[in-house]
Amino acid sequence: MGSSHDGEEEKRKLQCESEKHGLLLKCIDVNLIEKPCKGDTLVEAALKVLNTGDPWRKADFGDLAAKLWFEGCFSQAYDCHKDLLVPDRPARLATVQLVAPQHMPKLGRAGNLQSRQAILHSLTHTESWAVDLSWEAMPREFFDDFVRVAQDEGRHFRLLSARLEELGSFYGAFPAHDGLWDSAEATSKDLLARLAVEHCVHEARGLDVLPTIISRFRKGGDDGSADLLETVVYPEEITHCAAGLRWFKYICFRSCMNSCVAINMDSECVKLEELDISQRNDSDSAYKPRKELSFHKHSIDESVGPGCTCSRNSANDIPADVIDKFHNVVRKYFRGPLKPPFNEKARQAAGFGAEWYLPLASNGIGSI
Repeated sequence: MGSSHDGEEEKRKLQCESEKHGLLLKCIDVNLIEKPCKGDTLVEAALKVLNTGDPWRKADFGDLAAKLWFEGCFSQAYDCHKDLLVPDRPARLATVQLVAPQHMPKLGRAGNLQSRQAILHSLTHTESWAVDLSWEAMPREFFDDFVRVAQDEGRHFRLLSARLEELGSFYGAFPAHDGLWDSAEATSKDLLARLAVEHCVHEARGLDVLPTIISRFRKGGDDGSADLLETVVYPEEITHCAAGLRWFKYICFRSCMNSCVAINMDSECVKLEELDISQRNDSDSAYKPRKELSFHKHSIDESVGPGCTCSRNSANDIPADVIDKFHNVVRKYFRGPLKPPFNEKARQAAGFGAEWYLPLASNGIGSI
């Protein structure tokens, strides 16, 4: 815990920021604001992020928690002996007008300033929820991946909200919907479903639409917003999709191998597909390449146990059962078919071959 002086300073900064943006905070008392600190567990730090209503402060706390985690300042990921209260919904702004997804006004095609403001507002709102989704969350590498995702989402929110203000608007000026959190609530008891729906469906959808948004912003003369989306948001969202898919496959492999042979993280083995982080422009000096997760060769190549049905998918050596499981989970937890056209190049960069998503698509399948 910081000193009382530090606490007062945090509250003062929060109140100044709230007044600047004309915000009313929801579900949180400013006097109870606590920032992540050394000695927390990662889960305790995550709860502090979730319980922070101001989205700018939420993004700052998330960034602080990520830095403390990667610097080794947290005691552990979680303490199974502590019974912590997890909110049903994170603290949020009261001033953002929420409407049902089907009642959202049209954003337009970025041909005028108001349309570009509306689109940026929609993206800003999505990133604000993405911060909560990443902290609301196995091996150390699992936590590493999603702490990085949360850190990215917080940075995206700050950059997009700042760009929105540069265009003469602000976060809260347009209606928004909470479809992302609706999916989070639906998948709250099933980690496989959370990874599949939030990261492999919703985030992949972002990859599909961002190139069109970027193109329209450029045609509208807004190169500043287009550059932000193209050079920061878009490439990092590819790594977020890849993280979701990576851990979906990991859990499926682990489940299968628990019926076959023990997982071995050290001996000669077959590697799960690793995230391609070579293109990341990560300014965080604490960023470290993640370890590869591995399994005995024969645990995937052979059916050595009565519960194993790991037939291979010839396209990418992923067991067909894993892809079938993905399809079943998405159909159960995501309403309706996936909408084409699909950004085949970006999805492939994230590890999604067409066999993952085309069987879930609506009519008129296409790619971009």
